[in-house]
Amino acid sequence: MTRKKVKLAFIMNDSARKATFKKRKKGLMKKVNELSTLCGIDACAIIYSPYEAQPEVWPNNIGVQRVLAQFKRMPEMEQSKKMVNQESFIRQRITKANEHLKKQIKENREKEMTEVMYQCLTGKGSIANLILPDLNDLGGLVDQTIKDISRRIESLKKAAASKSVAAPPPPPLSPRPQQVTVGGSGSNSTNHDMMTRGLMMHTLEKRPVVDNMSGMGGMQRTQWFTDWMNNPSEQNLGLGPGYEMPQFVDNTNLVWPNHFFP
Repeated sequence: MTRKKVKLAFIMNDSARKATFKKRKKGLMKKVNELSTLCGIDACAIIYSPYEAQPEVWPNNIGVQRVLAQFKRMPEMEQSKKMVNQESFIRQRITKANEHLKKQIKENREKEMTEVMYQCLTGKGSIANLILPDLNDLGGLVDQTIKDISRRIESLKKAAASKSVAAPPPPPLSPRPQQVTVGGSGSNSTNHDMMTRGLMMHTLEKRPVVDNMSGMGGMQRTQWFTDWMNNPSEQNLGLGPGYEMPQFVDNTNLVWPNHFFP
């Protein structure tokens, strides 16, 4: 069960006031003892009351005199620096309460203006009925909201830029291997070479063909054919001076220059 908050006011009932005094005095003595034991400090307590003839002290008369002598040796400014009485204590409480009240009023005003701003944005409210102080507060709230949004946008941009800089570049793509089929007479490499050489021959300048074999006899033709078979690079078949027959395939057989007859 939670304790009810005590009202700080003078208790008018005598019996209730006396009972409260005894209970609070016992608790105060206990707290002073705990403070001195746990923290290792010098402390004392002296309590006068109309219900007892002699004052009650803690821990004892010698201890109280020692603490009071230590206090009197301090400068006067230091003695009264943190000293309070009933009046000063109440004044401090009033000052703190006023500061808390001002803070609460400011927070409530900001919440009220925030609600008005959102109502105007959604079309549920209007600023036509607002007075000049309300308009000033609303304008200040709008300016502060815009600044907060701009600051948030800048922070997100910086975060995105730092992530993009810190990210490592992607690895370079490895070149795709070219598939080359090595085989017989229908291989891709052989067909490519034959097409290239055929184009070269087609683009060569046409030269006049000289039929040197028409004036040869039978023995001369046989000798010429034998010489050409033995060394075809030295015979140009009458295609013009300096022209050599290109080899269509890489075959070293001079008799049957064909893939079908290796």
